[in-house]
Amino acid sequence: MGIVVQKFGGTSVANSQLILSAARKAIRAHQDGQQVVMVVSAMGKNTDHLIELAHEINENPPTREMDMLLSTGEQVSVALMAMAVDSLGYKAVSLTGGQIGIRTDSSHTKARIKSISTERVKKLLDEGNIVIAAGFQGIDENFDITTLGRGGSDTTAVALAAVLDAESCEIYTDVDGVYTTDPRILPEARIARQVSYDEMLELASLGAGVMHSRSIEFGKKFDVPIHVRSSLADVPGSLIVNEPEVSGAVVSGAAMTKDEARITLRGINNAPATILRIFEPIANRKISVDMIVQSTPGKGGTPLSFTVPRNELAMTLKTIRPVVEELGGEIGECSDQVSKVSVVGLGMAEQYGVAERMFRALAQAGINMQMISTSEIKISVLVDRNESLRALRTVHDEFGLHQVPDNAVTDPFSSLANRRSRVAPVEVIRRLQGVDMEGLTIDDVLLDDQQSRITFTNLPCQPGIALKIFAAFSANQIFVDMIVQNTEEENCAGLSITIPREQFVDALRVAKEAVADMAGTDVVGKEKIAKLVVSGIGLRSHTGMAIAMFRALADQGINLEMISTSEVRVNVVIDGSQGQTGLQALRDAFSSTLR
Repeated sequence: MGIVVQKFGGTSVANSQLILSAARKAIRAHQDGQQVVMVVSAMGKNTDHLIELAHEINENPPTREMDMLLSTGEQVSVALMAMAVDSLGYKAVSLTGGQIGIRTDSSHTKARIKSISTERVKKLLDEGNIVIAAGFQGIDENFDITTLGRGGSDTTAVALAAVLDAESCEIYTDVDGVYTTDPRILPEARIARQVSYDEMLELASLGAGVMHSRSIEFGKKFDVPIHVRSSLADVPGSLIVNEPEVSGAVVSGAAMTKDEARITLRGINNAPATILRIFEPIANRKISVDMIVQSTPGKGGTPLSFTVPRNELAMTLKTIRPVVEELGGEIGECSDQVSKVSVVGLGMAEQYGVAERMFRALAQAGINMQMISTSEIKISVLVDRNESLRALRTVHDEFGLHQVPDNAVTDPFSSLANRRSRVAPVEVIRRLQGVDMEGLTIDDVLLDDQQSRITFTNLPCQPGIALKIFAAFSANQIFVDMIVQNTEEENCAGLSITIPREQFVDALRVAKEAVADMAGTDVVGKEKIAKLVVSGIGLRSHTGMAIAMFRALADQGINLEMISTSEVRVNVVIDGSQGQTGLQALRDAFSSTLR
């Protein structure tokens, strides 16, 4: 008898009728011979109401007491759900996170799961019960209640599916699957029947809204199939697994992160510990840094730009101002009127011309790109906030994401019941026996010492400039890897790219020809660089990971020439002569978390 975990969010249990509807879904699975664990969120806007109530009483409530308060929302839901199952003639038992045995660290309001006991849940399942588990919560080593923060119930559900070796984890929500972009923003968005973990991680971090990154991290780490389904309609939904919907698809989804803020630092000397000194205090404040774009040093120092959530701009500026002054630099242009638009796809790592297509579409729409950052499976650009919706629609249309690909997976659910038996159980069990289930997991630390760098300075900040450069590269079949565009001065941008070393001479010639008519624009090349890549699970959600990477390289006296980040990889470019030294430094730094 297999186990299925079903998670119901707040909108799916917002009233008594919806609770009864969710109970019927669990009973149907039970009648089909499955053992069922339900994970339930607080009803509707109950959590928001509790937060408002707390701030009416105390402007700065203690985080421990906030956890005591907010955890009551899920306790109401699980009790009512157990009553609903009982009213329909079936056995059910409701459990809080602590009663299940979900152990977390002591970071109140944003705790991480360390371990989950399975004995009580399995005993209740074997006795014929439907187990109703409170999402979003656990207990720490002092038996204090903790909550898991954003996406906590999703995280609870996938984590329980992992430790129980469930056939799948069904996430019931108010949309009927994973779309190529948010259908509430673009009605033409298409549902994707299958999405890879890596693609979903990127889309989740970009604001796709269906699921939170932490739950996808659990799915990837422990190979849990995640089935996103509608709580309102009986439709197939979408499956999140290792493989994408279409093998080799260039772009599979697009996303918009609307409420971003950009900070630009100027006049910073590129010393080995500079990046560490800037971002360490930000990480200590638990501020989430998204795009980090560092161009090649110029005459006025190294321009560095990064983005943070719009509501954290003031705190970020307050945090870094003293450090920037100590470094002899200045805080340049800052804006809270920007948004990030991205495309994601596993296939773009193997094809050239993808960036050109995106930049062409945006240029033709008259949309200027303020920043560019790429990874192996993602291209992100920063645009004016008032142009973000038009930019999202433009790239969605350009890559035909509203159309079903000819070779798309049509029925990924047919073999779902047998899928877990094909997973190497020894490896999964080994990971589950670790001391920290939600700890950072590094898949690999790699060195690519066969690349070169080309840098453009004093580029005009206007639509079509990037397109002209990348169209020239594409026409000459030059494969571009990393792309980093940053603001140097007002109305002036810098752009750095990496290309295979065997194409360096041709690429440098093409680059100079592409900007020959741009007065004041310079092109310089560096034939021997080294790209260091750290890939794994939890890179973005573990803010200290990037700091550890920067510190390890700084301790070896290594300068960072370029930086680009994504949900599953952090890439840095250093001098080619320091490649092996940098590789060893990073392997030493992450030895305890390497798989």
